[in-house]
Amino acid sequence: MRLSAYVVAVLALIVTGCAARMGDLDIPDREAIYDRPLEEMWPEVRTFFTENNLPYREDKGSMVLQTEWREEFGGSRIAGYWHRYMVLGKRESPTQSKLWIIRVTKSANKTLSIAGKELDWGVNRNLNDGNDDSVGGVSVEDFEDRFDAPRGENSFYAESGQGSRDLVMEWKVFRSVAPKLAKEENVPKPVQVAKAPEAKEAPNAMAIECGLPIIGLGKQVKKGAVLLLGEMHGTQEVPRFLAQTVCQVTVAGTPVTVGLELPLESQTRVDAFLESAGTEEDWLKLMDAPFWRSPYPDGRSSEAVANMLEQLRQLRSRGLDVEAFVFDHPKDQGQQRESAMAATVKHQVDSAPERFYVVLSGNIHARTKSGLPWDKKYRPMGLLLEETLDDVVALDMAYDSGSAWICAVDSKGVKDRLDCGIRNAKGKDNGDRFFVHRWDGANDSGYHGVFYVGPVNASAPAVHKGLGRPGENDNSAHPLKDEGSSVASVH
Repeated sequence: MRLSAYVVAVLALIVTGCAARMGDLDIPDREAIYDRPLEEMWPEVRTFFTENNLPYREDKGSMVLQTEWREEFGGSRIAGYWHRYMVLGKRESPTQSKLWIIRVTKSANKTLSIAGKELDWGVNRNLNDGNDDSVGGVSVEDFEDRFDAPRGENSFYAESGQGSRDLVMEWKVFRSVAPKLAKEENVPKPVQVAKAPEAKEAPNAMAIECGLPIIGLGKQVKKGAVLLLGEMHGTQEVPRFLAQTVCQVTVAGTPVTVGLELPLESQTRVDAFLESAGTEEDWLKLMDAPFWRSPYPDGRSSEAVANMLEQLRQLRSRGLDVEAFVFDHPKDQGQQRESAMAATVKHQVDSAPERFYVVLSGNIHARTKSGLPWDKKYRPMGLLLEETLDDVVALDMAYDSGSAWICAVDSKGVKDRLDCGIRNAKGKDNGDRFFVHRWDGANDSGYHGVFYVGPVNASAPAVHKGLGRPGENDNSAHPLKDEGSSVASVH
């Protein structure tokens, strides 16, 4: 009996020790076990969600609760993703317990939609024929679905949803609850977010919804380090991956600076927008620039990129230490352009070495090895940065098949004309979860690993829907040439 008690105590210390060392960005590789019966642990779990302003509904007597919906990035009208937690208490043994926390994500976007959900499997889902329990043509089950959807200004009937176990959240609860159950005096303090210098106060880390934790991200986050993301322009997923990265890193306590492949002349507009209240006038000032109205919108001026800037603005408005800079030199060509972009990024890093840098560019610029098929001496921006900075990691974009907004040489061979539009993008299925994977070295292109964004969906240029807030239906001076075609030819 004494030996059994000793083993339990040692296991508890091991688990607690792991929790103390684990960073807030690390994905745990084991469950958190409470050295208390479920009935003793559950009241403290309820208190955790109450104290962290996560309202919930509870199925009394079953040790199950469900939080209300929260919008990703905190209040943006255009984020399009909502999250809630399903918390289940489980018995590990008569004297031990654990939690399963399932993060449920819903979106108006059909990307997450379950195959076949549009089929009508029931006989009472449509018109009321007087012989069922439906009201006004909607069954009781449908009403329950609608009542369960997000409410308020951003409410919608979700097109799709999915759930994933959130081990990071499980350990956050454990680190708060376990010391209280053990009646320890030195209860760990809550994680402090990276507070902006000008912010009056920093939000509680639990107050910001950053989406499902990105697997493998935590190992890359260091002050002064540069994470180069080489992308295929024109998807919805990469800007969201970037916004989630920034959100998760700053909430875990590290200030972040984002580098974007936009023209240098856009810096003043970007700065002003990030400091603004995000009104229609603020949006117009941001979008009223030649870059957003280019006749060849290659994906960098997409609606998703504009939405991502809004998400960064939201994070800043809540007191998080988020900054952004642009580094493209579009008037330069070839090697001269690469050198100029590298110099701009290096200047930013040298000016504030205490920050973590996430730099997004086309996948040629992010390479850290010289040479291209058409120019063996070509030295990309990534290589130039690796030669002059201490910590540079370049990741290539990995994705599942889908679509992207791509500009390509006109298929008819018309001189000086590009076809820009939605095209198929063939990738490899590695699941739906965002992740970062780093190899032991670099591949032939100079990439040190990949960042995976799941199935991709094209994001059209923001200006095609007007110069105001992306997604608005105001009249545009630059409408799509052929809205009935999957590829829009832009002259």
